[in-house]
Order: sequence, then structure tokens, then C-alpha cells
Amino acid sequence: MTGGAKIERGSLLSLEAYARQRNDFRARVLAHKKNRKVELGSHVALAFEDELTIRYQIQEMLRIERVFEEDGIRDELEAYGPLVPDGRNFKATMMIEYPDPEERKRMLARLKGIEDRVWIRVEGAERVYAVADEDLERENEEKTSSVHFLRFELTDGMAKALKSGADLAAGADHPTYRAEVPAIPPAVRDSLAGDLA
Repeated sequence: MTGGAKIERGSLLSLEAYARQRNDFRARVLAHKKNRKVELGSHVALAFEDELTIRYQIQEMLRIERVFEEDGIRDELEAYGPLVPDGRNFKATMMIEYPDPEERKRMLARLKGIEDRVWIRVEGAERVYAVADEDLERENEEKTSSVHFLRFELTDGMAKALKSGADLAAGADHPTYRAEVPAIPPAVRDSLAGDLA
């Protein structure tokens, strides 16, 4: 599906229909997600969202919370709908992962601001830094959050180059955490290019 796809209320499955299709749908989404993740070093990962991944998230939240009333369904659509790329950007969930709780606590304090230092670069173009956490502030005086929502805005030229097969790099240049992927795998780049109108 190309970019700009909105998730409409009428396209969501009822709780009963979703229960019947959940295993197949989940398998399809997990296979799809394999080509939408970029590891930035050992401790930061970007999971690029699209219509399918967000549709799955909404259906799962409705299932877990047993939501079947219109107001609740509308709330989930309003919460997650903005995470679908609009055809000229990428949207990603950034996860900061340190398995040891003490190390995680220490590093989240040292990594304040990292969400603003994550970037992508289309071959031949300048870096595009993320716009982070437009839904709510995820950092406080002591630490950053282990999860952030990022948006990367692309120019028409960048989108055209990506759709023509240009390399895509990604990285983070925070003083405490630096990582770069000079060329993300072609399967991931191609999946992301599919988000572009």
C-alpha cells in the first residue's frame, strides 16, 4: 500500500471477526515488520510504521481493552491514526533497549535529547533529523523515555530518488550515543519507499 493511506472506522474488524482472523493477520504483520526495522548500534532500534502496522496496533488495543463502543473505537483511531505516514514522510517508533534495569536507568539519564539527534539521509541529499514526540512530551528533567515516536519529512526529490533505488542511511549523533547505518538493507529501503506517494 502506498503512502497517505488513512485507517477508516469502517475498515476495522469487529472484535469477533478479528478474533477469527487474528493468528493469520498477526503472522502477516510480523513478516511485514521484518523489513521495517533498522538497528542503530546495539541499543537503539527504529520500527518504521505504516498503515498495516498501525492497523494491527489498533485492532490489538481494541481486543485487549474489549472496546466495541463507537467512542472508544474513535479514541483509538485518533491516538494511533497520526502514526501512519502521509506519503511524504516516514514515521517510526524508536526504542532504547538496555536489558539490565540499572544500566537502562543510568543510560536513559545520559541519553536525554537523543530523540532529536536521530536522522536519515537519502543518497545525494542532506540529513533529515527526526521531529520527535508530537503526541506528548516523553522526556523529563531526569531522563528520556525508552520509547519515542519520530517523523522524518522528505522533499519530493528525496522521495523520487528513494523510489528509484537510491541508498538510504540512518543514524544517531547524540554526544553519548553515536551509530550509523551507511546503507540500510535494500529490502527495508524498498518497503519504506512504498510509504511514499
